Amino acid sequence: MATIFWDSKGVLYVDFLTERRTINVEYYSTHLKCPVKAAIRNKRKRAQTSVSFLQDNARPHVAAHTMDTIQKLKWNVLPHPPYSPDLAPSDYHLIGPLKDHLGGKRFRNNEEVIQDVQEWLHWQPKDFFLSGIRKLPDRWRRCIANQGDYVEM
Repeated sequence: MATIFWDSKGVLYVDFLTERRTINVEYYSTHLKCPVKAAIRNKRKRAQTSVSFLQDNARPHVAAHTMDTIQKLKWNVLPHPPYSPDLAPSDYHLIGPLKDHLGGKRFRNNEEVIQDVQEWLHWQPKDFFLSGIRKLPDRWRRCIANQGDYVEM
């Protein structure tokens, strides 16, 4: 499993979870305040004080401990209605093309998969990530117009 933190300029941090582990609240919160915060600081020097953060409503993302962590980081959390994968840029913009890229390939071990995913992320055109972010306002408008129902694109 890969958790990819990205913005309009590209990938900030990727966490590959191997060996039958799961993401729980403590794991997720620790990643936000350590490697993710550090990646934002290192890669987006000017954005340290004004992070707008969008995540879906998975339990580790919305748990009180995680929300406390995000509040301590002083990040602005963008609203995400329940059960709306069409509003998460990773769902509608990133994961589909990545799955297409990986489809039909055979890997001997986790390291090969990780390397292939990292290379795919690295070789995306400069505007790939920006275009995913730019689609978000229209998707929000359509979601509001549909009163929270799924957005057909």
